[in-house]
Amino acid sequence: MTIITALLALGGLTLLLAIMLIVANKKFYVYEDPRIDVVNDLLPQANCGACGFPGCKPFAEAVVKGEILPGKCSVNTEEGQQGIASYLGVDLGKEEKQVARLACGGGTNVAVNRSKYEGLKTCQASSLISGGDKGCFWGCLGLGDCAVSCDFDAISLNEHSLPVVDVDKCTACGDCVEACPKGLFSIHPISHRLWVNCKNLENGDAVLEECQVGCSACGKCAVDGKGNLISMINNLPAIDYGKDHKSQDAIQRCPTGAIVWLDDKKGIIKGPESKKIIRKGKRRLETS
Repeated sequence: MTIITALLALGGLTLLLAIMLIVANKKFYVYEDPRIDVVNDLLPQANCGACGFPGCKPFAEAVVKGEILPGKCSVNTEEGQQGIASYLGVDLGKEEKQVARLACGGGTNVAVNRSKYEGLKTCQASSLISGGDKGCFWGCLGLGDCAVSCDFDAISLNEHSLPVVDVDKCTACGDCVEACPKGLFSIHPISHRLWVNCKNLENGDAVLEECQVGCSACGKCAVDGKGNLISMINNLPAIDYGKDHKSQDAIQRCPTGAIVWLDDKKGIIKGPESKKIIRKGKRRLETS
């Protein structure tokens, strides 16, 4: 009888727990639209955050809910975007491509180092020692933290240790923005062609002792930019991209080439009055 009683008690308890689980499952069940998984499978699974969501799955959920359109994902292929749009029966919703822009032109051929850094070869480590070894405190340290951080191989260092962004590969994920200790990267619409290629806050020709392409705050670009397009703030040109900025007028008289025009095929275009840089090797510190 003891064994039978124990078996009945155990069976009753098992049945009770099973009933509780069934009730809980029905009560707390959260429905998930099966289309979410389909859309998620059509995404690149980069989980880069460029779309504003923490990953591809949350993005897929928002697309299925109709909160955003498939074209918001800048990493996905055109076929992938179109596949999502066709599957859900929605518009593609193309958006202007966003890219990372670098606000520095001070490669080793135009900018000098005031000291020789010996240590861990990262910009973060170098910047901890008096801001780095570069003469220009605001300039790129050239050790490539940005390139290492980019999961899309969109950034490489040129022969002058200056980062170059491949706009075709760039997804505007923002990893380079976080990686740069000097805050030289920012995310912009690709239509922002007029660009201030410097962050030096000093003024006057003394700037050129440290970097030949630094902004000397002469203000010629602010005068030449039509419709108050450019104003001088903290000795640097500030472009109001809310105004018409599709003209190269502002770069024409820049003596150093600190304000430039960015062309995807031709690269950086400087005004005719900017000093031509022909040095290929490193710029040496000039001493009296």
